[in-house]
Formats: sequence, C-alpha cells, structure tokens
Amino acid sequence: MSKSVNDSGGTRPAVASTVRNGDVELAVFEQGPPDAPTLLLVHGWPDTHRLWEHVVPRLAEKFRVVSYDSRGAGASTVPTEVSAYRLETIAQDLFAVVDAVSPDSPVHVLAHDWGSVEAWEAVCEPGATRRIASFTSISGPNLDHLATWIRAGFAAPNPRRVWNRLTQAVASAYTVLFQIPVLGPLPFRLGLDRMWPTFLRFFDGLDPALVPTAPTLRADMVNGLKLYRANIRPRLGGPRERRTDVPVQLILNARDRAVRPVVYEDAERWAPDLRRRVIGAGHWSPVSHSAEVAALTVAFIEDVLARDLDDDTAEASS
Repeated sequence: MSKSVNDSGGTRPAVASTVRNGDVELAVFEQGPPDAPTLLLVHGWPDTHRLWEHVVPRLAEKFRVVSYDSRGAGASTVPTEVSAYRLETIAQDLFAVVDAVSPDSPVHVLAHDWGSVEAWEAVCEPGATRRIASFTSISGPNLDHLATWIRAGFAAPNPRRVWNRLTQAVASAYTVLFQIPVLGPLPFRLGLDRMWPTFLRFFDGLDPALVPTAPTLRADMVNGLKLYRANIRPRLGGPRERRTDVPVQLILNARDRAVRPVVYEDAERWAPDLRRRVIGAGHWSPVSHSAEVAALTVAFIEDVLARDLDDDTAEASS
C-alpha cells in the first residue's frame, strides 16, 4: 500500500494511499496522529472524501482520521456493472479499508447518506465488532430496517403510522427517478453538476461557498445512481433481519428533506446499544453543522472508549 502526501481539500495535508478489494482500487486519505484511535469516514452520493473537509480538522487532533472515495467516486475505480454496487459488495470495500489501515484493532466509523447505508450493512455482518468499535450514522438508514418499518406501519395501520410512512415516501420520491436507466442520469449529464452548490442552497439552505465539490462531480453523480438501481428494490422488496452489537449513535437532522428522523423510530430493535442526538440541520449536516457533527462524534467515541476501559479493568480484577 504505497503512500504519498496529497492535499485532500482540508486544512492539513493528507497521506494518500490505495486499498484493493478484488478488481477495485479505493483511494484512501489519512490525517492525524498515527498512534491515535482510528476513525473511518464514509461519504455518500454524490460526494467524495471531500465531503468531510470541514469536519476533519475538528477530529484530527484526537484521532487518526481515515477517509476514502467509495467505488464509483473520485479517484477510486468505477465499475460499469450495476451489480458491482450491491450493498454486500461495497460493505466489503469498507472492511478492506479497515483491514488495511487498522489490522490489529477495530476502528470507529462516521458515515453519511449512502456511506451510512453501507456502514449499516457492515455493522450487521457477523463478527463486525472485531473490526468496528462504534458507528455514528447520519442520514442513511439500513435498508432492511427501513423496509421492515414501512411494512409494519401498513400491517397495523393508524393515522400517525400511515402519515409518517407517506411523508417519507414523498421525501424519497426522487429515488424512483434515479432508478430509471436513461432518464435518471439525464439531469446530471446535462450539467446539474455546474449548479450543484446553488441547488444545495435551495434544497438544504447551505452556503454555496462551503460546499466541497470534486472535479469528478458529474461522473460521480451518474455513476453513483447505480447504488439506487442495485439496492433499493431488492432490499425494500424482501427485507432481512439485520442486527448489530456495535454501539451506534444516530445523529438525526431535524430538517432533513431526504431521510426523515421518524424512519429510525424502531432502531433499538436492531441495535440495542444505541444513542440518539438531534441537531437542527438539513441533509448535508457534515457541511452545514460540521462543529456539531464533530463534537457529537468525539463525545460518543470517548464514551465507548471509557466504557471499554472500565470493562477491561473489571475483567482484569475479577
């Protein structure tokens, strides 16, 4: 795994490397003290590792911060087949990065949007606690949990349950368009990438000057739509029971127009070691509320580390 210094868009130069998972090479970026606990950052659509550039400086004093471009994005390999973007495959990308950067101890994970969906897939795998010490999730549910929540609401309906599910369906309506092979990519092929920061001001109230964009944005938008085509219908059509013993923190964005906080109302059923924190943000909180995201992540990890230390002390003295 060769390394070089690379400017990842943050205030500190990052050490760049690549990690291979089968035929895919993932571009990986590392900042912070090499002997500190490792914190892995996973971005969503249509971002790259640069999503985190306002968060990383707030984390790199305490943690060895590792981020990467997901397959199909940024400097990583772009598979052409839709099947290459299935959740079980991209979760193995996450594990490949974990095994490469921290083979001897589990890492902490902070993930957003499809990165969070991917991380949920990973933490629900058998033996995940050996590789993942904690998971902070932002605006990306486990798709199996989401499908089960939707079905439960209509199986035993009442006005509140039905309303919650219908409002989330409206919020997610764009995903139907994204799954149409020719029509879905059309706005992005026609140049929506050039207006992306302005669009996010309208959609999420972001200051366009704060929006980090990669030079690959147009391609990332188009390639990333394969995530929707590969996963949404299979998962919503036949959800699995997926549980995790990894400690989970939900950072719930109160003004999220894409993923409403209500979709997590039964999350403790699947992740019993769970904490909820609500912030007054829209969907792209790592950009708009980077200080709050960083502070909540640090506090959660420190609590997990302190608890693990107490458990080790109690075990040693017994």
